[in-house]
Amino acid sequence: DVQLQASGGGLVQAGGSLRLSCTASGFTFDGYAIGWFRQAPGKEREGLICISASDGYIHYADSVKGRFTIPSDNTKNTVYLQMNSLKPEDTGVYYCAAEGVQGRLCPHGGFWGQGTQVTVSS
Repeated sequence: DVQLQASGGGLVQAGGSLRLSCTASGFTFDGYAIGWFRQAPGKEREGLICISASDGYIHYADSVKGRFTIPSDNTKNTVYLQMNSLKPEDTGVYYCAAEGVQGRLCPHGGFWGQGTQVTVSS
């Protein structure tokens, strides 16, 4: 089976850090754009950060620039979302996605992880 497994969510205090994992099974990330998305309570899902398939270019949403990064470990077929300086407004369900798009595009379809809850307390 081809799937993405997102994990690592939890409860953290404002100002803290958390690292989410997105592990692929049944395929490798080579040739795929990979992104992290968030759906806050009562809001639409938004893209936070993605890395392009073509050259590893990274796109950042303004809300996470300077705080979130997207490191990876190819030996584990895993991409991470490193979140620092967390704020209460970062609370939401976090999803990872991978799509075989060309150029510097971010994924919009493709494979999706099941979501992991992050709650940031004030």
